[in-house]
Amino acid sequence: MHNAPYDFCINHIKKDLEKLQLFKHRTFNATDLLYFIRFLKYHYSLNPSLESAFIKGMKRNDDTVENGLSNFYNYFFSLPDIPERTKKHIASPQKNSGCKRLNMFLRWMVRSDNKGVDFGIWKTIKPSQLICPVDVHVARVAKRFNLLQRNQADWQSAIELTQYLRTLDKNDPAKYDFALFGLGIAEKY
Repeated sequence: MHNAPYDFCINHIKKDLEKLQLFKHRTFNATDLLYFIRFLKYHYSLNPSLESAFIKGMKRNDDTVENGLSNFYNYFFSLPDIPERTKKHIASPQKNSGCKRLNMFLRWMVRSDNKGVDFGIWKTIKPSQLICPVDVHVARVAKRFNLLQRNQADWQSAIELTQYLRTLDKNDPAKYDFALFGLGIAEKY
């Protein structure tokens, strides 16, 4: 992609895709990559930003991004001839996934900070609507501090933790993610 993934997704020709046939990273392979590229080309041919893919499913009075995440999954897999194996790479609250990667991505794109962690370039979704990304590290620390009762790192855990974090800052509950994650990685808790 020559360090220009957007340009590649929009302007590639069929021959450009041939060099990606051997791509593999963990469980993500060429089949998955080619579908992602096809979706991004489709989406960006109609929209200037990926933000619109998340806000399509949101209603004006939604407290969280849950509807946006659910709709994103459905929209992402709306093209014909979807490789079945690729569906495992996009999470959805409808499947009770914690949606850790998507919630983290939304945090980066929506929140603004002066530390260089979050970009804050999307303006339609509000920081108050974000869900705290939950993985095993965050869940362990949250349980240690009695912020979370559930044992699974699933969608309900992400909602439960975020509801608690809203009692600390109703306008920006996801800002605590980085601290919880850091404590979990350091395994001090």
